Amino acid sequence: MPLPFRKSGSRAPNQVFAMQIKPSYMANYQFPLNPQRKLHSCSQVYSSFNKQETAPNSSRLQFIRKKKLLSDLSTWGIGGPANYFVQVFNQTQLVSAVRYCDEQSMRYIILGKGSNCLFDDMGFDGCVILNRIEFLEKIEHGVYRVGSGYPFNRLGVVCANEGFSGLEFAGGVPGTVGGAAYMNAGANGQETADTIDSMEIITNEGESRMLKRRELNFGYRSSPFQEMKELASITAVTFRLKFSKTAREMQQEYLARRWRTQPLAQRSAGSVFRNPFSMGFSAAELIEQAGLKGLKVGGAMVSNKHANFFINCGSATSQDMLELIGIVKDAVNQKFGVELKEEVLYIHPS
Repeated sequence: MPLPFRKSGSRAPNQVFAMQIKPSYMANYQFPLNPQRKLHSCSQVYSSFNKQETAPNSSRLQFIRKKKLLSDLSTWGIGGPANYFVQVFNQTQLVSAVRYCDEQSMRYIILGKGSNCLFDDMGFDGCVILNRIEFLEKIEHGVYRVGSGYPFNRLGVVCANEGFSGLEFAGGVPGTVGGAAYMNAGANGQETADTIDSMEIITNEGESRMLKRRELNFGYRSSPFQEMKELASITAVTFRLKFSKTAREMQQEYLARRWRTQPLAQRSAGSVFRNPFSMGFSAAELIEQAGLKGLKVGGAMVSNKHANFFINCGSATSQDMLELIGIVKDAVNQKFGVELKEEVLYIHPS
């Protein structure tokens, strides 16, 4: 079927579906975790795994085993226990955690705010390393060096309040600086990559590297880090912004628009699909004009406010969300011949 004809101001009617879903429908459905850590499960643990989490000023890593629920680390509020969980507050701790996981052949993932992740209800059989590297340094006017675990929305507010433009959109993005750079987050005609001056990373071998913006090729919701096999983590980003008298006013306009058009008061992971801009229509428009607003699978629902936001109504499981994603993809593809690509990352349990 051809793509929908868009009329100015037109909206498809909301529909709520009662559907019978076959349990096996999405049994093998998954979308990629990038970069994947194809490592075996850990057979040895630290003696401190059952102790309390480390304090921010401690240099010693403390691990928690099977007690940290991933639902507490995800904006979707979905996910079972992590086999191992540790917080890191500086680059030295992060390097130590990555090295230990590699030495023990332990699968691991480094997590920020969990704003674009779908964890499985079975949990994660490796180690979840929570990035709490949250420093902010003002190098000169409009130049900020920021830890990768620093809240991206807070950075956007700080920059706009100080009169610097380029990250106004960030005021409404619930992720971290590292996550925003990794995904090249953007909105309202702005992208993270447009403001990056340099980036600091560590490799799987524990080596520190400084990369200048001219060395990096970014695209729509993509960065070279998504395909960088040797990458362990982004540790810091330096942003270079331009002075603007209207930065704060612009940010307030963006935030007001978000509250009008997005279900910010509900549990979501932001946009589920990338926009297929080559087709001239956003993912939300295609989903809405396919009549899928309000579609529910268990506790997961396509938002009635923004069709590219899928909501945890309070009892959604990972299977519910995977089923919903698969059904929406199939419906849009069958009706318009467009294969939507996921923006969220599914973290397979094993």
